[in-house]
Amino acid sequence: MNRQLPCTPRFRSALRGAAGAASAALAGLLVACTPALDWRDVRPEGALVQLQMPCKPNGQSRDVNLGGSRVNLALHACAAGQLTWGLAAADMTDPARVGPALAELAASAAGNLATKGSSLQPLAISGATPNPASGLQRLSGRLPDGKPAQMQVVVFTRGTWVYQASVLGEKVDEAAAQTYFASLRFSP
Repeated sequence: MNRQLPCTPRFRSALRGAAGAASAALAGLLVACTPALDWRDVRPEGALVQLQMPCKPNGQSRDVNLGGSRVNLALHACAAGQLTWGLAAADMTDPARVGPALAELAASAAGNLATKGSSLQPLAISGATPNPASGLQRLSGRLPDGKPAQMQVVVFTRGTWVYQASVLGEKVDEAAAQTYFASLRFSP
């Protein structure tokens, strides 16, 4: 059944007002949704993991002592939305060193904020190797310059590779951190 809407002047005026209000609301939403974080797919060379980062990361690597071995640690990091986003990766080559390396990565994050590490919360990462030393920790403390800071850190593994993904800032945006960590994945 076709039904026509009343086209009285009063109805047309109300319709124009509603359309104007909807346009204003839509414009407001578009401005509010302008991304401060420009998410992009990142696949760090040699790291096996894929993820989304809210900015274009710079990469560097150096040899470090980790988990009782001297390894090359690659770091990919960038800054966006008043936060620093990072991914560190290293191949431990020996499966026996993976657990100690994960524990050391988690402890070093806490040490960077001059705080004790919190207990690790489980976090599933697609394609990661299950390990009791893997998980998410939320930290609050102070940077070396004394400024207050928050950090969320995920440590995980695949095979002999260990990873540390982190978000650091004065106040971590929980939704953005969840988006970041949820994007971590390995190809089958």
